[in-house]
Amino acid sequence: MLKYYKPTSPGRRFASVVDFSELTRKEPEKALLEPLPKSGGRNNAGNYTARHRGGGAKRLYRIIDFKRGKDGIPASVASIEYDPNRSARIALLHYKDGEKRYILAPEGLKVGDTVVSGEQVEPKVGNTMSLKNIPLGMQIHNVELQIGRGAQMVRSAGSVATLLAREGGYAHVVLPSGEIRKVHENCRATIGQLGNLDHINVTYGKAGRRRHMGKRPRVRGVAQNPVSHPMGGGEGRAHGGRPPCSRTGVLSKGGKTRDRRAISNKFIIRRRQK
Repeated sequence: MLKYYKPTSPGRRFASVVDFSELTRKEPEKALLEPLPKSGGRNNAGNYTARHRGGGAKRLYRIIDFKRGKDGIPASVASIEYDPNRSARIALLHYKDGEKRYILAPEGLKVGDTVVSGEQVEPKVGNTMSLKNIPLGMQIHNVELQIGRGAQMVRSAGSVATLLAREGGYAHVVLPSGEIRKVHENCRATIGQLGNLDHINVTYGKAGRRRHMGKRPRVRGVAQNPVSHPMGGGEGRAHGGRPPCSRTGVLSKGGKTRDRRAISNKFIIRRRQK
Protein backbone atom coordinates (compact mmCIF):
# COMPACT_ATOMS: atom_id res chain seq x y z
CA MET A 1 0.00 0.00 0.00
CA LEU A 2 1.37 3.41 -1.00
CA LYS A 3 1.69 6.31 1.40
CA TYR A 4 1.64 9.98 0.32
CA TYR A 5 2.87 13.00 2.26
CA LYS A 6 1.64 16.57 2.40
CA PRO A 7 3.50 18.76 -0.14
CA THR A 8 5.64 20.55 2.43
CA SER A 9 8.46 20.90 -0.12
CA PRO A 10 8.94 20.41 -3.89
CA GLY A 11 10.56 17.03 -3.21
CA ARG A 12 7.66 15.87 -1.03
CA ARG A 13 4.93 17.08 -3.40
CA PHE A 14 4.93 14.05 -5.72
CA ALA A 15 6.89 11.56 -3.60
CA SER A 16 5.36 8.31 -2.36
CA VAL A 17 6.63 5.45 -0.21
CA VAL A 18 5.46 1.89 0.37
CA ASP A 19 3.63 1.46 3.65
CA PHE A 20 5.61 -0.86 5.93
CA SER A 21 2.53 -2.13 7.75
CA GLU A 22 3.13 -5.75 6.67
CA LEU A 23 6.54 -5.84 8.36
CA THR A 24 6.60 -7.54 11.76
CA ARG A 25 10.21 -6.97 12.83
CA LYS A 26 12.67 -4.09 12.49
CA GLU A 27 16.03 -5.63 13.43
CA PRO A 28 17.43 -8.40 11.18
CA GLU A 29 18.71 -11.77 12.39
CA LYS A 30 22.40 -11.13 13.20
CA ALA A 31 23.56 -14.65 12.30
CA LEU A 32 22.24 -14.17 8.74
CA LEU A 33 24.09 -10.90 8.02
CA GLU A 34 27.38 -10.33 6.26
CA PRO A 35 29.29 -7.23 5.10
CA LEU A 36 28.42 -5.68 1.75
CA PRO A 37 31.36 -3.59 0.48
CA LYS A 38 30.78 -0.98 -2.22
CA SER A 39 32.70 -0.78 -5.48
CA GLY A 40 31.62 2.70 -6.55
CA GLY A 41 31.62 1.37 -10.11
CA ARG A 42 35.35 0.59 -10.00
CA ASN A 43 37.10 -2.69 -10.73
CA ASN A 44 39.97 -4.33 -8.81
CA ALA A 45 42.45 -1.97 -10.50
CA GLY A 46 40.50 1.08 -9.34
CA ASN A 47 39.36 1.98 -12.85
CA TYR A 48 35.87 3.45 -13.36
CA THR A 49 34.08 0.73 -15.37
CA ALA A 50 30.39 1.05 -14.39
CA ARG A 51 28.94 4.55 -14.55
CA HIS A 52 26.32 6.20 -12.34
CA ARG A 53 27.29 4.32 -9.18
CA GLY A 54 28.61 5.66 -5.89
CA GLY A 55 27.60 6.95 -2.48
CA GLY A 56 24.45 5.60 -0.91
CA ALA A 57 23.53 4.44 2.57
CA LYS A 58 25.50 1.65 4.22
CA ARG A 59 23.91 -1.78 4.08
CA LEU A 60 24.43 -5.26 5.44
CA TYR A 61 23.66 -8.19 3.16
CA ARG A 62 20.94 -10.62 4.25
CA ILE A 63 21.86 -14.22 3.35
CA ILE A 64 18.89 -15.56 1.37
CA ASP A 65 18.22 -19.27 0.87
CA PHE A 66 17.60 -19.45 -2.87
CA LYS A 67 18.21 -23.22 -3.03
CA ARG A 68 15.61 -24.29 -0.43
CA GLY A 69 17.53 -27.51 0.09
CA LYS A 70 16.16 -28.59 3.51
CA ASP A 71 13.74 -31.17 2.14
CA GLY A 72 10.99 -32.58 4.30
CA ILE A 73 11.74 -30.34 7.30
CA PRO A 74 8.83 -27.97 7.99
CA ALA A 75 9.57 -24.38 8.94
CA SER A 76 7.38 -21.75 10.55
CA VAL A 77 7.41 -18.11 9.44
CA ALA A 78 8.77 -16.10 12.36
CA SER A 79 8.71 -12.61 10.80
CA ILE A 80 8.33 -10.58 7.61
CA GLU A 81 11.23 -8.11 7.24
CA TYR A 82 12.59 -5.33 5.05
CA ASP A 83 15.65 -6.01 2.90
CA PRO A 84 17.57 -2.94 1.64
CA ASN A 85 19.26 -5.03 -1.07
CA ARG A 86 16.13 -6.01 -3.03
CA SER A 87 12.63 -4.84 -3.83
CA ALA A 88 10.86 -7.88 -2.36
CA ARG A 89 10.27 -8.50 1.33
CA ILE A 90 11.98 -11.38 3.10
CA ALA A 91 10.64 -13.91 5.59
CA LEU A 92 12.58 -15.43 8.48
CA LEU A 93 12.00 -19.18 8.80
CA HIS A 94 12.48 -21.21 11.98
CA TYR A 95 13.00 -24.86 11.03
CA LYS A 96 12.01 -27.74 13.30
CA ASP A 97 15.67 -28.67 13.75
CA GLY A 98 16.46 -25.19 15.08
CA GLU A 99 18.08 -23.65 11.99
CA LYS A 100 17.05 -20.18 10.80
CA ARG A 101 17.02 -19.03 7.18
CA TYR A 102 15.73 -16.13 5.10
CA ILE A 103 13.57 -16.64 2.01
CA LEU A 104 11.81 -14.20 -0.34
CA ALA A 105 8.32 -13.53 1.02
CA PRO A 106 5.47 -14.31 -1.40
CA GLU A 107 2.15 -12.49 -1.34
CA GLY A 108 -0.15 -13.92 1.33
CA LEU A 109 2.56 -15.49 3.51
CA LYS A 110 1.95 -14.56 7.16
CA VAL A 111 3.68 -15.03 10.49
CA GLY A 112 2.84 -18.47 11.87
CA ASP A 113 2.42 -20.14 8.47
CA THR A 114 4.29 -23.37 7.79
CA VAL A 115 6.32 -23.90 4.62
CA VAL A 116 8.27 -26.92 3.43
CA SER A 117 10.37 -27.94 0.44
CA GLY A 118 10.73 -31.31 -1.21
CA GLU A 119 9.45 -33.50 -4.02
CA GLN A 120 6.10 -34.60 -2.61
CA VAL A 121 4.76 -31.53 -0.83
CA GLU A 122 1.47 -29.68 -1.07
CA PRO A 123 1.49 -26.98 -3.80
CA LYS A 124 0.63 -24.05 -1.51
CA VAL A 125 2.13 -20.56 -1.20
CA GLY A 126 5.74 -20.62 0.01
CA ASN A 127 6.39 -24.30 -0.65
CA THR A 128 9.22 -25.27 -3.02
CA MET A 129 9.38 -28.29 -5.31
CA SER A 130 10.58 -29.44 -8.72
CA LEU A 131 8.74 -28.16 -11.79
CA LYS A 132 7.75 -31.73 -12.68
CA ASN A 133 5.62 -31.92 -9.50
CA ILE A 134 3.93 -28.51 -9.76
CA PRO A 135 0.40 -28.57 -11.25
CA LEU A 136 0.10 -26.87 -14.65
CA GLY A 137 -1.21 -23.33 -14.56
CA MET A 138 0.24 -22.57 -11.11
CA GLN A 139 1.81 -19.20 -10.35
CA ILE A 140 5.46 -19.57 -9.35
CA HIS A 141 8.54 -17.50 -8.53
CA ASN A 142 12.17 -18.14 -7.52
CA VAL A 143 12.78 -20.31 -10.60
CA GLU A 144 16.06 -22.18 -11.08
CA LEU A 145 17.85 -22.22 -14.44
CA GLN A 146 20.31 -24.98 -13.56
CA ILE A 147 19.51 -27.94 -11.33
CA GLY A 148 20.64 -27.33 -7.74
CA ARG A 149 22.20 -23.92 -8.42
CA GLY A 150 19.46 -21.93 -6.71
CA ALA A 151 16.85 -19.56 -8.03
CA GLN A 152 17.96 -17.03 -10.66
CA MET A 153 14.69 -15.86 -12.25
CA VAL A 154 11.53 -14.14 -11.00
CA ARG A 155 12.91 -12.70 -7.78
CA SER A 156 11.82 -9.03 -7.71
CA ALA A 157 8.79 -7.54 -5.97
CA GLY A 158 5.44 -8.48 -7.49
CA SER A 159 7.02 -10.84 -10.01
CA VAL A 160 5.23 -14.00 -11.03
CA ALA A 161 5.71 -16.70 -13.67
CA THR A 162 3.24 -19.31 -14.88
CA LEU A 163 3.88 -23.01 -15.51
CA LEU A 164 2.40 -23.56 -18.95
CA ALA A 165 3.23 -27.13 -20.02
CA ARG A 166 5.72 -30.01 -19.79
CA GLU A 167 7.27 -31.83 -22.73
CA GLY A 168 10.37 -33.94 -23.28
CA GLY A 169 11.84 -33.45 -19.82
CA TYR A 170 11.39 -29.66 -19.91
CA ALA A 171 8.77 -27.35 -18.44
CA HIS A 172 7.48 -24.36 -20.41
CA VAL A 173 7.44 -21.29 -18.17
CA VAL A 174 5.89 -17.91 -19.02
CA LEU A 175 8.21 -15.28 -17.51
CA PRO A 176 7.12 -11.78 -16.35
CA SER A 177 8.58 -10.27 -19.54
CA GLY A 178 6.24 -12.37 -21.67
CA GLU A 179 9.06 -14.67 -22.78
CA ILE A 180 8.25 -18.38 -22.83
CA ARG A 181 11.29 -20.44 -21.89
CA LYS A 182 12.04 -24.13 -21.48
CA VAL A 183 13.42 -25.01 -18.04
CA HIS A 184 14.50 -28.52 -17.00
CA GLU A 185 11.69 -30.20 -15.08
CA ASN A 186 14.07 -31.09 -12.20
CA CYS A 187 14.75 -27.40 -11.55
CA ARG A 188 12.93 -26.00 -8.55
CA ALA A 189 10.47 -23.16 -8.10
CA THR A 190 8.39 -21.72 -5.27
CA ILE A 191 4.61 -21.48 -5.33
CA GLY A 192 2.94 -18.06 -5.38
CA GLN A 193 3.56 -14.47 -6.42
CA LEU A 194 6.17 -12.32 -4.70
CA GLY A 195 4.86 -9.66 -2.35
CA ASN A 196 5.30 -5.86 -2.18
CA LEU A 197 3.23 -5.41 -5.33
CA ASP A 198 3.13 -1.61 -4.96
CA HIS A 199 6.90 -1.26 -5.37
CA ILE A 200 6.51 -0.53 -9.09
CA ASN A 201 4.19 2.43 -8.35
CA VAL A 202 6.57 4.30 -6.03
CA THR A 203 7.47 7.85 -7.12
CA TYR A 204 10.82 8.97 -5.72
CA GLY A 205 10.04 12.67 -5.93
CA LYS A 206 13.62 13.99 -5.75
CA ALA A 207 17.13 13.10 -6.81
CA GLY A 208 18.28 12.74 -3.21
CA ARG A 209 16.32 9.53 -2.70
CA ARG A 210 18.15 7.98 -5.65
CA ARG A 211 21.48 9.13 -4.21
CA HIS A 212 20.60 7.29 -0.97
CA MET A 213 20.34 4.15 -3.11
CA GLY A 214 23.80 4.68 -4.58
CA LYS A 215 22.57 5.98 -7.96
CA ARG A 216 24.57 8.95 -9.31
CA PRO A 217 23.29 11.36 -12.00
CA ARG A 218 23.01 10.26 -15.60
CA VAL A 219 23.70 12.90 -18.25
CA ARG A 220 21.90 12.65 -21.63
CA GLY A 221 24.13 11.88 -24.61
CA VAL A 222 22.94 14.90 -26.64
CA ALA A 223 23.91 17.19 -23.74
CA GLN A 224 27.54 16.01 -23.79
CA ASN A 225 30.55 17.04 -25.85
CA PRO A 226 31.43 15.16 -29.06
CA VAL A 227 34.48 13.67 -27.37
CA SER A 228 32.29 12.10 -24.68
CA HIS A 229 29.37 10.67 -26.67
CA PRO A 230 28.49 9.89 -30.32
CA MET A 231 25.36 12.05 -30.02
CA GLY A 232 27.12 14.99 -28.36
CA GLY A 233 28.06 18.39 -29.72
CA GLY A 234 26.42 20.67 -32.27
CA GLU A 235 25.52 24.33 -32.36
CA GLY A 236 22.51 25.05 -30.18
CA ARG A 237 20.22 22.18 -29.28
CA ALA A 238 21.02 19.34 -31.66
CA HIS A 239 19.02 16.12 -31.76
CA GLY A 240 21.89 13.73 -32.26
CA GLY A 241 21.67 13.48 -36.05
CA ARG A 242 21.90 9.70 -35.97
CA PRO A 243 19.94 6.76 -34.51
CA PRO A 244 19.98 6.82 -30.68
CA CYS A 245 22.90 4.88 -29.29
CA SER A 246 24.94 4.31 -26.17
CA ARG A 247 28.28 5.86 -25.29
CA THR A 248 30.01 2.99 -27.11
CA GLY A 249 27.78 3.19 -30.21
CA VAL A 250 25.40 0.31 -29.41
CA LEU A 251 21.95 1.06 -30.87
CA SER A 252 19.31 1.90 -28.25
CA LYS A 253 16.13 1.09 -30.18
CA GLY A 254 15.90 -2.26 -31.90
CA GLY A 255 19.59 -3.03 -32.15
CA LYS A 256 20.35 -6.68 -31.40
CA THR A 257 22.61 -7.12 -28.39
CA ARG A 258 22.16 -10.82 -27.62
CA ASP A 259 25.10 -13.09 -28.42
CA ARG A 260 24.05 -15.47 -31.18
CA ARG A 261 26.33 -18.13 -29.71
CA ALA A 262 24.55 -18.08 -26.34
CA ILE A 263 23.60 -21.65 -25.46
CA SER A 264 20.41 -20.49 -23.71
CA ASN A 265 18.88 -19.24 -26.97
CA LYS A 266 17.69 -22.72 -27.90
CA PHE A 267 15.53 -22.85 -24.77
CA ILE A 268 13.49 -19.79 -25.74
CA ILE A 269 10.14 -20.71 -27.30
CA ARG A 270 8.77 -17.17 -27.63
CA ARG A 271 10.85 -14.01 -27.20
CA ARG A 272 9.72 -11.13 -25.03
CA GLN A 273 9.82 -8.76 -28.04
CA LYS A 274 6.75 -8.83 -30.26
